[in-house]
Amino acid sequence: MNAPGSDKVRNDASPRSGPASSCVAVETLKQRADFLRAAKAKRAPCPAFLLQARHRDEAALIRIGYTCSKKIGNAVARNRAKRRLRAMARQVMAQHGRAGWDYVLVGRPGATVDHDFAAMVADLERALGKLHGGAQ
Repeated sequence: MNAPGSDKVRNDASPRSGPASSCVAVETLKQRADFLRAAKAKRAPCPAFLLQARHRDEAALIRIGYTCSKKIGNAVARNRAKRRLRAMARQVMAQHGRAGWDYVLVGRPGATVDHDFAAMVADLERALGKLHGGAQ
């Protein structure tokens, strides 16, 4: 049994504390169909990752998915790559992401785990700017 006031399931749409929080709710993509729809839409390649994005009809929140194939390496390397992608998205998406969009960050072999984190953050900001036509 849970303690009073605690939730069984962690809700990623809840606002996070810190400077990166904003009014736009962020949710994690879970359904395979959402990943496939994003894969068919716009792409912005970066040295350490690939950003895929698609516009949805509902404009209430930003949805983000993370994926790393076995080309990245073993489970330890894949999980590390996904942790880095999640941390990067937490820093950037609140300011530069747009409500009503689905974003998928795809890890790249030999790059996502080893690439400089500050450079990855800058690449994501640049990719979002290019994807949305520079006007945010």
